[in-house]
Amino acid sequence: MRRTPYPRDAAATAARILEAARAEFCEYGLSGARIDRIAEAADVNKRMLYHYYGNKDGLYRAALVDAYQEIREGERCLELDRYPPEEAMERLVRFTFRHFLDKPWFVRILTVENLNQARFLKTVEDIRELHSPLVAEIQRILSRGAERRVFRAPVDPVQLYITIAGLGYFYVGNMKTLSVIFGRDLSEPDMTRAREDHIVEVVRGYLRPD
Repeated sequence: MRRTPYPRDAAATAARILEAARAEFCEYGLSGARIDRIAEAADVNKRMLYHYYGNKDGLYRAALVDAYQEIREGERCLELDRYPPEEAMERLVRFTFRHFLDKPWFVRILTVENLNQARFLKTVEDIRELHSPLVAEIQRILSRGAERRVFRAPVDPVQLYITIAGLGYFYVGNMKTLSVIFGRDLSEPDMTRAREDHIVEVVRGYLRPD
């Protein structure tokens, strides 16, 4: 079969490969993923794929880093320092849940990496630097909230973010099984809105000063 001709745009080609790789790794895991399927889905030949990413491990690592970069970029675009602390925290909570909900592949690729004992994430030299601006931003929100006496203090920003992420991650990652167990379709818009509001209330309750 003749492949679709694309303009010589390296960035667009790399993005197509990453998108195809993301779907493949989420569906089959690292061990079950196949370069042939990724190349076909991206409409490139394998030689080009190897040129951009080296091998399957290199491609998986790139897809993993890209997943983290995407959510961090979304968080930066929130510009939370512009808002009062209570509103800023609510915006972060809602964004995090919606990111998991709208991009379930993110939850799946993180699950794949956890099954691999974070083996590839450990090789990303600047992974902590990628997350540190978020931790600093949450700390600023918490400090402003404590100063205004609308938040309790002290609060560990890392522990708080793990809670925020965990409340959404578990719901999205286990949506199918939970739907069967409780006899409710948790993917229904009314259910996801209720869950989002519930997470906001849980975080508000925790942060509320005594």
